[in-house]
Amino acid sequence: MEKDIATASIKIGISSCLLGEKVRFDGGHKHAPFITDTMGKLFTLVGVCPEVGCGLSTPREAMRLEGDPAAPRLMTIKTRQDLTEQMLAFCRERVCELEKEELCGFIFKKNSPSSGLFRVKVYNRGVPLESGRGLFADAIVRHFPLLPVEEEGRLCDVAIREEFIERVLTCRRRMDRIKVVSPPAP
Repeated sequence: MEKDIATASIKIGISSCLLGEKVRFDGGHKHAPFITDTMGKLFTLVGVCPEVGCGLSTPREAMRLEGDPAAPRLMTIKTRQDLTEQMLAFCRERVCELEKEELCGFIFKKNSPSSGLFRVKVYNRGVPLESGRGLFADAIVRHFPLLPVEEEGRLCDVAIREEFIERVLTCRRRMDRIKVVSPPAP
């Protein structure tokens, strides 16, 4: 199935590991064929791996969020290295770069300390609380408050997937209307 001419130019961001790229902490991937086989046929998928993007190697030590769920720290588990500022610097730079991509949606990897969108565990005094959001996902949501976002696991639900696709298409229509109403300055 070829991309529909009407949707082929619509871009959505996606966690690179979901595309099958071997960027995870263990050197593996989490390829999500149901996403690449459905969304990939409709839209152009723009992969982002925050960990690799901020300079971490593959494979690398596992990390988790710790501390205050409203402002968690990104910590390696064994060596206790605080990578928060390194990740936040990447987030600030990458969200500005993504403005140029004109993304109409983003699909995040669930449970990731960088890309998890909902219920990411934040550890406080060794006790995991499911009340946080990954640092990169949070940066995207804050920078692009109207951007349709979803986690890959929830897209297994046909109704949620169809609603996400409709929100992506609506986002593209809104962006196109803004371009028509406000043409670029000479």
